[in-house]
Amino acid sequence: MTNKECYKIWAPSGKKWTDWVRPVPFIVAQADVKGYHAGELLIPTIGFVDESWKNAAVIVDLPGDEGIEMGLAFAKLGYRPVPIYNGTVEQKNARATVDNQTVGAALLWGAEILKKMEIDAEALPVFLLDKNRLNRFKLDVSVFDNSWDVYPQDLPSADYFLKNGINKIVVISDSLSKDLKAIFKKYKKKDICICLRHAH
Repeated sequence: MTNKECYKIWAPSGKKWTDWVRPVPFIVAQADVKGYHAGELLIPTIGFVDESWKNAAVIVDLPGDEGIEMGLAFAKLGYRPVPIYNGTVEQKNARATVDNQTVGAALLWGAEILKKMEIDAEALPVFLLDKNRLNRFKLDVSVFDNSWDVYPQDLPSADYFLKNGINKIVVISDSLSKDLKAIFKKYKKKDICICLRHAH
């Protein structure tokens, strides 16, 4: 599968929510990097989604490829997974603050699964993030800082969510990241409820 084909699977033309899929990780995605094998990934079973989620969008904010695993678990429940990873990869043999290469490899792995799924045109979105994106700790100046933040333009506006019947955002994570907190201030002003749910 080419990187462009992979991107098209995650962001099929004309489908709701896919305009927010970020192309950055697909540009240099490789199936096997740093001894990493995506075949080791597993899709978890979700048992906590009930009627209270019917008007909720989901944001999965988990480390590395865990977000893609969880996103596909939601896809099995009928959600539209929307990867909004926006991190670059380091040069060959360099070190970096964030391992964005494993995210790209997991997206290639996930595309093979996602292409076999039929997702409804009106499916609720599940946005996928890497919790490690904010890792800015550098051992020394030679380490490439490829950390990144989520900004308001990376997610739909409060008005767009409300227009599409969504009045709740459920974040799957161990805590609310600071960049998301900034975005949520605008959502709360529009009376969109923000909920935090641990993955396990």
